[in-house]
Amino acid sequence: MRIATRTVAGATLLLGIMLSAHAAPKPVDKTKKLYCWDEGGHKVCGDALPASAAAAARTEISAKSGRTLDTVGRALTPEERVAATAAAQQAQQASDQRMQQQRRDLAMVDSYATESDLRRAYGDRSDLLDASIKASVLSLQNLHQSLLSLLSHAADDELSDKPVAKPRQDAMRSQHAELMKQQRILAEQRADRAALDTELADAVQRYRALKHADAATMPEASPPAETP
Repeated sequence: MRIATRTVAGATLLLGIMLSAHAAPKPVDKTKKLYCWDEGGHKVCGDALPASAAAAARTEISAKSGRTLDTVGRALTPEERVAATAAAQQAQQASDQRMQQQRRDLAMVDSYATESDLRRAYGDRSDLLDASIKASVLSLQNLHQSLLSLLSHAADDELSDKPVAKPRQDAMRSQHAELMKQQRILAEQRADRAALDTELADAVQRYRALKHADAATMPEASPPAETP
């Protein structure tokens, strides 16, 4: 009986161990990853990333679900990092400029109740530039006439076999230099005038877009109540 009892007890213990092992499987690490990368044109996967593949592009996969967790690009070269930094700075500058333009546009809409008000404001600036251009044209005509007069007198001196006096030579050089200077100023003024026309056209276009956007977002007016 004792032998039988020990036999039964041993069998029970063995069965218990087997059931316990079956009922408590080894826990799975949910955070464990698999890594896949290219190595010599072949796809290689492993549960650890070797140092030789640390800079390679890779895909990180969940060891539990097999789902792709992330895709990591290869490490950039020093030249590529410099280029990426410059591109990021340019993108930030462009974004800042867009934000500034949006703020200016909103201020423009707040400042001018109607498109006519906006055009009137630009008209004042246009009038000032037109007046400056007109003054420069008159100044150029006077300088041109003055220089022609000096050249005519110098020609008379040469025809009379007289040397052109130094004060007249200096005056001709001075008048010519001033003429060139005024021509540059006039060219800049005309360029500013053309730029102002372009600026006005852009401002009107943005103004209309913002005004229409505001009108589209305004709630419709309720019909007047009927009188009994």
